[in-house]
Amino acid sequence: MRAASAAPVFAALGDDTRLAIVARLSARGPQSITELADAAPVTRQAVRKHLRALEEAGLAAGRRVGREHIWELRRTGLADAQRYLDEISAQWDAAIERLRRMVEEEA
Repeated sequence: MRAASAAPVFAALGDDTRLAIVARLSARGPQSITELADAAPVTRQAVRKHLRALEEAGLAAGRRVGREHIWELRRTGLADAQRYLDEISAQWDAAIERLRRMVEEEA
């Protein structure tokens, strides 16, 4: 995953309300906008806008079930973000190992 494709995911997760929605969907599974709004300190309309932002970032998906709109996490969006973080972590680990070897060689 490239930084440019990861940026929307991290931008979406950078908002406290969206992060709380992701945490709630993760802990409790698919929920309606009403259920999510009842647990949020914002209006139902604001929750809907946050869900759209999560959907655009590939982190959530909504579907109609009768009269309700049910939202759930898209695990692939989160997995892509995790892969990107793993790549960065591996790069840091390699850099730290190079630094350790350099310091040991000078000692």
